[in-house]
Amino acid sequence: MRILLTGRNGQVGWELERALPALGEVVATDRSTLDLGDADAIRRVVRAARPDLIVNAAAYTAVDKAESEPDLATRINMAGPGILAEEAKRLDALLVHYSTDYVFDGVKRSPYVESDAPNPLSHYARTKLDGERAVAASGCRHLILRTSWVYGPRASNFYQIIRRKAEANEPMRMVDDQTSVPTTSAFVAQHTVDLIRKSASGLLHLVPSGQATRYEFAREVVQAAKSRSRIEPAKSAEFPAPARRPAYSAMSNARAARLLGAVIPDWRELLPMASS
Repeated sequence: MRILLTGRNGQVGWELERALPALGEVVATDRSTLDLGDADAIRRVVRAARPDLIVNAAAYTAVDKAESEPDLATRINMAGPGILAEEAKRLDALLVHYSTDYVFDGVKRSPYVESDAPNPLSHYARTKLDGERAVAASGCRHLILRTSWVYGPRASNFYQIIRRKAEANEPMRMVDDQTSVPTTSAFVAQHTVDLIRKSASGLLHLVPSGQATRYEFAREVVQAAKSRSRIEPAKSAEFPAPARRPAYSAMSNARAARLLGAVIPDWRELLPMASS
């Protein structure tokens, strides 16, 4: 199998470049070799690679900045995946595409399932939902994986910020009114490979089991680091940001677990993996 991977230098892309060789030959691209905001470049790279599988780990992920760069976010998160999907259909290739829990508005108070109606609150979230819809509407073979609160060892993410503060024994204030599922980039990559092997298709929620507030997540990281940092709960309103986040966006992984034929571990069990 010949595999085209986009976004090789991102959190998930870096892990995928190491996991995907289990399935075949990988042609890995980054922004310098494939800019998802450039339609002609997408077509040129895909047609040169002639992949059997396209894994799109590239995305515009600056949630707040998207409010002031709406056109760029739309090109990368909606138009780009749509063109990848058109090319995948032309080649009869499978397209794996990643989306986000932020497509939901947080009104629900139990884990969202794939059939729940999305209602994004920010421009970033709207572009991710539009990307999902562009992929599905293309008619290509596809697997869309929604994930949440992705973190790992390679980027400045929420986990890394907390860990640095914990190692310095700094006090912290963390919001306790945003709930979702912390997810490691390694978890996403390995389970992507597993789902491809199972011939999964359509829309899936790919997250560990359980849920947490930002405050609870930080508390677990501090405890794992054996830090003396004190953490106080706070409200989102105390940290105003350009983009609205859903108060509750935990997703159910029941469908993914059934397809995998395995129990998916709780997010707490994956914490040590983030520093490996």
